Amino acid sequence: MPTATQSHPSVLVVEDEPDLGRLLQLNLTPLGFEVDVAPDLGSARRALRARERVLVILDLTLPDGDGLDLCRELRQRQDYTPILILTARADETDRVVGLELGADDYLVKPFAIRELTARVKAILRRVELARSIQADPDKRLVVGGLVVDPTSRGVTVDGQRAELTATEFDLLLQLASNPGRVYTRTQLLDLVWGGSYGAQEHTVNAHVNRLRAKIEPDPGAPRYVHTVWGVGYRFHDPRAEA
Repeated sequence: MPTATQSHPSVLVVEDEPDLGRLLQLNLTPLGFEVDVAPDLGSARRALRARERVLVILDLTLPDGDGLDLCRELRQRQDYTPILILTARADETDRVVGLELGADDYLVKPFAIRELTARVKAILRRVELARSIQADPDKRLVVGGLVVDPTSRGVTVDGQRAELTATEFDLLLQLASNPGRVYTRTQLLDLVWGGSYGAQEHTVNAHVNRLRAKIEPDPGAPRYVHTVWGVGYRFHDPRAEA
Protein backbone atom coordinates (compact mmCIF):
# COMPACT_ATOMS: atom_id res chain seq x y z
CA MET A 1 0.00 0.00 0.00
CA PRO A 2 1.81 3.15 -1.13
CA THR A 3 2.53 5.80 1.46
CA ALA A 4 2.27 9.55 1.11
CA THR A 5 6.06 9.93 1.27
CA GLN A 6 6.86 7.25 -1.29
CA SER A 7 5.16 7.64 -4.66
CA HIS A 8 6.56 4.42 -6.06
CA PRO A 9 7.24 1.99 -3.19
CA SER A 10 9.29 -0.98 -4.30
CA VAL A 11 8.51 -4.67 -3.83
CA LEU A 12 11.20 -7.29 -4.40
CA VAL A 13 10.02 -10.69 -5.61
CA VAL A 14 12.62 -13.43 -5.11
CA GLU A 15 11.40 -16.15 -7.47
CA ASP A 16 13.24 -18.38 -9.96
CA GLU A 17 10.18 -19.26 -12.06
CA PRO A 18 10.07 -16.54 -14.76
CA ASP A 19 6.37 -16.96 -15.52
CA LEU A 20 5.42 -16.62 -11.87
CA GLY A 21 7.69 -13.61 -11.46
CA ARG A 22 5.99 -11.88 -14.38
CA LEU A 23 2.56 -12.80 -13.03
CA LEU A 24 3.37 -11.17 -9.70
CA GLN A 25 4.71 -8.07 -11.45
CA LEU A 26 1.55 -7.85 -13.53
CA ASN A 27 -0.75 -8.04 -10.53
CA LEU A 28 1.18 -5.93 -8.02
CA THR A 29 2.09 -3.03 -10.32
CA PRO A 30 -1.55 -1.79 -10.59
CA LEU A 31 -1.58 -1.53 -6.78
CA GLY A 32 1.01 1.24 -7.04
CA PHE A 33 4.19 -0.74 -6.56
CA GLU A 34 7.37 -0.89 -8.56
CA VAL A 35 8.13 -4.61 -8.71
CA ASP A 36 11.60 -6.07 -9.25
CA VAL A 37 12.21 -9.80 -9.65
CA ALA A 38 15.37 -11.53 -8.45
CA PRO A 39 15.79 -15.15 -9.64
CA ASP A 40 18.24 -16.22 -6.92
CA LEU A 41 19.69 -15.27 -3.55
CA GLY A 42 22.73 -13.53 -4.97
CA SER A 43 20.73 -11.11 -7.09
CA ALA A 44 18.25 -10.64 -4.23
CA ARG A 45 21.02 -9.54 -1.88
CA ARG A 46 22.30 -7.06 -4.46
CA ALA A 47 18.79 -5.71 -5.07
CA LEU A 48 18.22 -5.22 -1.35
CA ARG A 49 21.49 -3.29 -1.00
CA ALA A 50 20.59 -1.08 -3.95
CA ARG A 51 17.19 0.12 -2.80
CA GLU A 52 14.85 0.20 0.17
CA ARG A 53 11.88 -2.15 -0.22
CA VAL A 54 8.47 -2.04 1.39
CA LEU A 55 8.02 -5.81 0.99
CA VAL A 56 9.95 -8.92 0.00
CA ILE A 57 8.03 -11.84 -1.49
CA LEU A 58 10.37 -14.76 -0.98
CA ASP A 59 10.50 -18.23 -2.50
CA LEU A 60 12.34 -20.81 -0.41
CA THR A 61 13.71 -23.25 -3.00
CA LEU A 62 16.15 -21.20 -5.08
CA PRO A 63 18.99 -22.20 -7.42
CA ASP A 64 21.74 -21.02 -5.05
CA GLY A 65 20.24 -21.85 -1.67
CA ASP A 66 17.34 -21.67 0.75
CA GLY A 67 15.26 -18.52 1.00
CA LEU A 68 15.11 -19.00 4.76
CA ASP A 69 18.79 -18.03 4.84
CA LEU A 70 17.93 -14.61 3.40
CA CYS A 71 15.11 -14.20 5.92
CA ARG A 72 17.55 -15.05 8.73
CA GLU A 73 20.18 -12.62 7.41
CA LEU A 74 17.76 -9.71 7.24
CA ARG A 75 16.45 -10.20 10.75
CA GLN A 76 19.91 -10.77 12.24
CA ARG A 77 21.00 -7.36 10.97
CA GLN A 78 17.76 -5.85 12.30
CA ASP A 79 16.27 -5.24 8.88
CA TYR A 80 12.54 -5.57 9.47
CA THR A 81 11.37 -5.18 5.88
CA PRO A 82 8.14 -7.22 5.74
CA ILE A 83 8.61 -10.70 4.27
CA LEU A 84 5.91 -12.84 2.68
CA ILE A 85 7.16 -16.36 2.06
CA LEU A 86 5.69 -17.85 -1.12
CA THR A 87 6.66 -21.47 -1.64
CA ALA A 88 5.63 -24.94 -2.70
CA ARG A 89 6.96 -26.27 0.60
CA ALA A 90 3.78 -26.92 2.55
CA ASP A 91 5.34 -28.79 5.49
CA GLU A 92 4.31 -27.30 8.84
CA THR A 93 7.93 -27.34 9.98
CA ASP A 94 8.93 -24.95 7.19
CA ARG A 95 6.04 -22.66 8.08
CA VAL A 96 6.98 -22.59 11.77
CA VAL A 97 10.68 -22.04 11.04
CA GLY A 98 9.89 -19.23 8.60
CA LEU A 99 7.71 -17.43 11.13
CA GLU A 100 10.24 -17.99 13.91
CA LEU A 101 12.91 -16.39 11.73
CA GLY A 102 10.72 -13.31 11.43
CA ALA A 103 8.68 -13.75 8.25
CA ASP A 104 5.38 -11.88 8.41
CA ASP A 105 3.26 -14.38 6.49
CA TYR A 106 3.53 -17.69 4.61
CA LEU A 107 1.56 -18.65 1.50
CA VAL A 108 1.78 -22.06 -0.18
CA LYS A 109 1.80 -22.59 -3.95
CA PRO A 110 -0.45 -22.97 -5.83
CA PHE A 111 -2.29 -19.89 -4.64
CA ALA A 112 -5.02 -17.51 -5.79
CA ILE A 113 -3.80 -14.08 -6.90
CA ARG A 114 -6.65 -12.43 -4.97
CA GLU A 115 -5.45 -14.10 -1.77
CA LEU A 116 -1.88 -13.01 -2.43
CA THR A 117 -2.84 -9.37 -3.02
CA ALA A 118 -5.10 -9.43 0.04
CA ARG A 119 -2.23 -10.69 2.18
CA VAL A 120 0.16 -8.09 0.76
CA LYS A 121 -2.30 -5.32 1.62
CA ALA A 122 -2.87 -6.73 5.11
CA ILE A 123 0.87 -6.93 5.83
CA LEU A 124 1.43 -3.33 4.78
CA ARG A 125 -1.60 -2.12 6.77
CA ARG A 126 -0.13 -3.78 9.85
CA VAL A 127 3.24 -2.15 9.20
CA GLU A 128 1.69 1.30 8.89
CA LEU A 129 -0.34 0.81 12.05
CA ALA A 130 2.74 -0.36 13.97
CA ARG A 131 4.77 2.61 12.69
CA SER A 132 2.10 5.07 13.74
CA ILE A 133 2.17 3.58 17.24
CA GLN A 134 5.97 3.67 17.43
CA ALA A 135 6.05 7.27 16.16
CA ASP A 136 3.75 8.34 19.00
CA PRO A 137 4.57 6.31 22.12
CA ASP A 138 1.82 8.10 24.04
CA LYS A 139 -0.79 6.93 21.58
CA ARG A 140 -3.35 4.60 23.10
CA LEU A 141 -4.37 1.41 21.32
CA VAL A 142 -8.14 1.27 21.05
CA VAL A 143 -9.78 -1.83 19.60
CA GLY A 144 -13.49 -2.17 20.24
CA GLY A 145 -13.96 -1.93 23.98
CA LEU A 146 -10.28 -2.62 24.72
CA VAL A 147 -7.96 0.33 25.47
CA VAL A 148 -4.23 -0.15 26.02
CA ASP A 149 -2.25 2.89 27.21
CA PRO A 150 1.53 2.38 26.80
CA THR A 151 2.33 5.49 28.86
CA SER A 152 0.38 4.65 32.01
CA ARG A 153 0.58 0.89 31.32
CA GLY A 154 -3.14 0.80 31.97
CA VAL A 155 -5.76 -1.37 30.28
CA THR A 156 -9.50 -0.94 30.31
CA VAL A 157 -12.21 -3.20 28.93
CA ASP A 158 -15.57 -1.57 28.26
CA GLY A 159 -14.58 1.23 30.63
CA GLN A 160 -13.54 -1.10 33.45
CA ARG A 161 -9.87 -1.28 34.47
CA ALA A 162 -8.24 -4.67 33.92
CA GLU A 163 -5.64 -5.46 36.55
CA LEU A 164 -2.77 -7.00 34.60
CA THR A 165 0.60 -8.09 35.89
CA ALA A 166 3.67 -6.45 34.31
CA THR A 167 4.29 -9.52 32.16
CA GLU A 168 0.67 -9.77 31.08
CA PHE A 169 0.76 -6.11 30.04
CA ASP A 170 4.03 -6.57 28.11
CA LEU A 171 2.57 -9.61 26.35
CA LEU A 172 -0.61 -7.73 25.39
CA LEU A 173 1.33 -4.67 24.21
CA GLN A 174 3.64 -6.79 22.05
CA LEU A 175 0.71 -8.52 20.36
CA ALA A 176 -1.52 -5.45 20.05
CA SER A 177 1.25 -3.25 18.63
CA ASN A 178 1.55 -5.58 15.64
CA PRO A 179 -2.04 -6.64 14.88
CA GLY A 180 -2.42 -9.62 12.61
CA ARG A 181 1.20 -10.70 12.92
CA VAL A 182 1.61 -14.30 14.02
CA TYR A 183 4.09 -14.80 16.86
CA THR A 184 5.44 -18.20 17.76
CA ARG A 185 5.77 -19.04 21.42
CA THR A 186 9.56 -18.93 21.05
CA GLN A 187 9.39 -15.40 19.66
CA LEU A 188 7.18 -14.26 22.52
CA LEU A 189 9.56 -15.80 25.06
CA ASP A 190 12.38 -13.79 23.51
CA LEU A 191 10.46 -10.52 23.13
CA VAL A 192 8.48 -10.49 26.38
CA TRP A 193 10.62 -12.58 28.71
CA GLY A 194 13.88 -11.28 27.24
CA GLY A 195 15.21 -14.67 26.23
CA SER A 196 14.95 -16.02 29.77
CA TYR A 197 14.40 -19.56 28.70
CA GLY A 198 14.09 -20.73 32.26
CA ALA A 199 10.58 -19.99 31.12
CA GLN A 200 9.29 -22.60 28.67
CA GLU A 201 6.69 -22.44 25.93
CA HIS A 202 3.94 -23.61 28.29
CA THR A 203 4.62 -20.40 30.25
CA VAL A 204 3.42 -18.42 27.25
CA ASN A 205 0.26 -20.53 27.05
CA ALA A 206 -0.44 -19.97 30.75
CA HIS A 207 0.02 -16.21 30.48
CA VAL A 208 -2.19 -16.02 27.40
CA ASN A 209 -4.91 -17.91 29.27
CA ARG A 210 -4.68 -15.53 32.24
CA LEU A 211 -4.63 -12.51 29.94
CA ARG A 212 -7.74 -13.72 28.14
CA ALA A 213 -9.52 -14.22 31.43
CA LYS A 214 -8.96 -10.54 32.19
CA ILE A 215 -9.63 -8.86 28.81
CA GLU A 216 -11.88 -11.17 26.79
CA PRO A 217 -15.68 -10.96 27.10
CA ASP A 218 -15.69 -14.72 26.49
CA PRO A 219 -12.25 -16.28 27.06
CA GLY A 220 -13.46 -19.50 25.40
CA ALA A 221 -14.12 -17.59 22.16
CA PRO A 222 -11.46 -14.86 22.20
CA ARG A 223 -12.16 -11.59 20.45
CA TYR A 224 -8.66 -10.12 20.68
CA VAL A 225 -5.94 -12.74 21.25
CA HIS A 226 -6.36 -15.53 18.69
CA THR A 227 -4.60 -18.88 18.62
CA VAL A 228 -2.95 -19.89 15.35
CA TRP A 229 -2.96 -23.65 15.72
CA GLY A 230 0.44 -25.29 15.45
CA VAL A 231 2.21 -21.92 15.40
CA GLY A 232 1.36 -19.43 18.17
CA TYR A 233 -0.77 -16.33 18.70
CA ARG A 234 -1.86 -13.12 16.97
CA PHE A 235 -3.86 -10.05 17.94
CA HIS A 236 -7.05 -9.38 15.97
CA ASP A 237 -7.71 -5.78 14.98
CA PRO A 238 -10.28 -5.33 12.18
CA ARG A 239 -8.64 -2.03 11.17
CA ALA A 240 -5.46 -3.87 10.18
CA GLU A 241 -6.95 -7.10 8.87
CA ALA A 242 -10.10 -6.09 7.01
